[in-house]
Amino acid sequence: MTEVFFSAAALIIGYFLGAIPFAVIVAKRYGVNILTAGSGNPGATNVKRTCGKFAGNLVFILDMLKGFVAAFWPWLLMGALEPTDPAAAQNWPHAIAVAQLCGFAGALLGHCFSIFLKFKGGKGVSTTIGGLLGAMPIAVLVGIVVWLAVYFPTRIVAIASMVFGLSLPLTSMILAKFFPSLGYTTIHVGFCLVIAIFIIIMHRSNIVRLMRGEENSFKK
Repeated sequence: MTEVFFSAAALIIGYFLGAIPFAVIVAKRYGVNILTAGSGNPGATNVKRTCGKFAGNLVFILDMLKGFVAAFWPWLLMGALEPTDPAAAQNWPHAIAVAQLCGFAGALLGHCFSIFLKFKGGKGVSTTIGGLLGAMPIAVLVGIVVWLAVYFPTRIVAIASMVFGLSLPLTSMILAKFFPSLGYTTIHVGFCLVIAIFIIIMHRSNIVRLMRGEENSFKK
């Protein structure tokens, strides 16, 4: 029951953390309604285009922190509350992992379907990066390298973000198979696969624009 309580708490807390619309808040400081400016998407990329590099990078960091805190606090708290019973203690790392993934999932859902924005939101890439840093740091670090490798030749955020998402289940599968001591399991692989599909779905409008040759890019 303790594991269920922590997982449920992580999911709820994660959702409300993720739902904080930092893009709207920061853009408003610049006199911009990000919901009607540019693409209308309340995310770091749209803020960067409409309010400038500093504002966009600030939103990216804040959105990333939402995911990181949501995934990290279960590990921090539950690690300090490890049960003394040997049988329960043996299962505790698994319980922590599940709670972390629940917090991560909650933050991602909150960011993309914020209760403060009538269940609208951003595409979730920065929050995903933060959540992965909190729960699966090696997978996300590989993903960041992949993102950079795709972004700099193309200068198109959407393509880099989708390839980043696709790299996650592949990286976690390799880690689970060849480096089991790092703690990666089929649970992580499955979760990363869901994240990858989710990121692709959230970029469906970008895919249409890419097919039409109309997708925005950041020129060199």
